[in-house]
Amino acid sequence: MRDLRQYARQTTFRLILGGLLILFLVGLGLIAWRYGLSAASLGLFCLLVGLMPIGMVILTLAIWDWIVKHGRA
Repeated sequence: MRDLRQYARQTTFRLILGGLLILFLVGLGLIAWRYGLSAASLGLFCLLVGLMPIGMVILTLAIWDWIVKHGRA
């Protein structure tokens, strides 16, 4: 039997990864094509700084999840 939670988790991960890949490759590629590599490097910096709060929230939730799972033992 198929684990639907695992399938949903895997699908969500792939969709997020694909969206980020499109954002970075297509977005930065268009910036580089239109304005040059220096503007694309600034665009990369802005994307990374903009995604940093999301990464920090995900990291915090992962740490809390680990604490909860290992704190019961």
